[in-house]
Amino acid sequence: MLKSKIAQMIVVRTSGHLFDSQIRYPRWEATSEQLHYWLSELNIGGVILLGGSAAELQARSRQLQAWAHTPLLIAADIEEGVGQRFEGATWFPPPMALADISPILAQNYARSMGEVIAQEALALGINWLFAPVVDVNNNPDNPVINVRSFGETPETVSQLITAFLEGCQTSPVLTTAKHFPGHGDTAVDSHVHLPVIPHSPERLAEVELPPFAAAIAQGVDSIMTAHLQIPAWDAEYPATLSSAILTGQLRQQMGFEGLIVTDALIMAGVAHFADAQEICVQAVEAGADVLLMPENPELAIEAVYEAVQSGRISEQRILESVERVQQVKGKVAPSWQFDEPLVDLGQLATPMAEATSEAILKHSMQHGGSLPLSVPQGAEKPLNLVVVQDALNLPFLGAHTPAIAIPQQLGYECQVIEQQHLERLNWDALTSPLLLQLFIRGNPFRNSAGLSPNVQSLFKGLLKSGTIVGFVIYGSPYVLKWLQTNEPESSAWVFTYGQMPQAQRLVWEVLYPDASKMEQAGEVFI
Repeated sequence: MLKSKIAQMIVVRTSGHLFDSQIRYPRWEATSEQLHYWLSELNIGGVILLGGSAAELQARSRQLQAWAHTPLLIAADIEEGVGQRFEGATWFPPPMALADISPILAQNYARSMGEVIAQEALALGINWLFAPVVDVNNNPDNPVINVRSFGETPETVSQLITAFLEGCQTSPVLTTAKHFPGHGDTAVDSHVHLPVIPHSPERLAEVELPPFAAAIAQGVDSIMTAHLQIPAWDAEYPATLSSAILTGQLRQQMGFEGLIVTDALIMAGVAHFADAQEICVQAVEAGADVLLMPENPELAIEAVYEAVQSGRISEQRILESVERVQQVKGKVAPSWQFDEPLVDLGQLATPMAEATSEAILKHSMQHGGSLPLSVPQGAEKPLNLVVVQDALNLPFLGAHTPAIAIPQQLGYECQVIEQQHLERLNWDALTSPLLLQLFIRGNPFRNSAGLSPNVQSLFKGLLKSGTIVGFVIYGSPYVLKWLQTNEPESSAWVFTYGQMPQAQRLVWEVLYPDASKMEQAGEVFI
């Protein structure tokens, strides 16, 4: 019985696809057989999903709920909309785009974003949003938070996340403020290493904590921990494993009574601190209610159970967390009532939702120099050089998307290349006009958010040479700032926070006003 209760404190990861053959990350994503056993026999409390289309997800969520012994919390990292993770739903620009819009308008957009995300998530069976990010991104070299943040000041972040939460709260879904006590001022990705935040308690209270206080005041349902070392509060344990931070600061000092969920326990920022089972025990000791993605859920349950049996953790401590889990499950109970037929998928990516996304993109877009561009003339074919961070993971880019299809119609030859491979090109032999498109932003696991020093040096030379007819930056305002300090004043450039096809189309309407007509005229046969 106690093991069954402990299992309610665990959330495992699996694919949003229906078939095991579609699993992309077998190290982390459970197979159907594993998952069926965990949910029906162990009584695991929740799942986090990644991958699949919106239509698949609707069927997948029903399948998982049918397997579960106890109704599930179904979570997803959908900070930028359901369409960010599940194709077909609305995909919004990164939250930082709102910080570049006038405050009142930005708050209205944040509220609309929250409302749309919650409605679409609920329609597909997701009842726990791992959003919003409330970290203050005041370090431009931050490789993991970056544009996922709502801004660079606690005031801006607090205002926008409050509005976002207001929007989410129009639907019975759970919200999550992350990553406590603040992951914004680090140049290290906690997916890869354990960052250290060296600030004093006074500085933390001034910058990092206000957005969490705002989220708590607005009634956020859960708070996710950060895998960070904060010596001012605990010189020994990372925040996720620190009683001084989770219980002392978050519960007692800030008065948070909701659900405390760890960030993924397979992340290197915490996984290297102790063995996998000991980490689970220490997180519960520290005050966590939910263990997200332990390396082995069955062993995690056993480890926490043994800690209770030995007297290391009291049974009352377990019951307190289980009670909090039951309380939030009561809030989202409508999400597992499947008496009605499947939801009409026409409720996703509605014209109003798409218009909101487009308005945010337009209001946050920047451009300068000699625009619009003219089609390069001459014997040499112009080159569309598309620089990406991971060529094997480009859900926003393909032969049909505007950044590729439109320049092809204009006569550009296309080359897609990862940033780290740019030095392999024979730049001395390149004499044709060059259009440079950079898809670069902060994202987990990359441990880099901008241009490497070698690439900076390379681009400086290209900008001075006059070879570049224009450049586009999709994602990082920090890359834009670097280029603006090195570009000739006449250089044509466009910046957008978004990387999705909708953002690409808007960019090309600035570069070439008739671009959308050209995109529609283009066809690709395989």
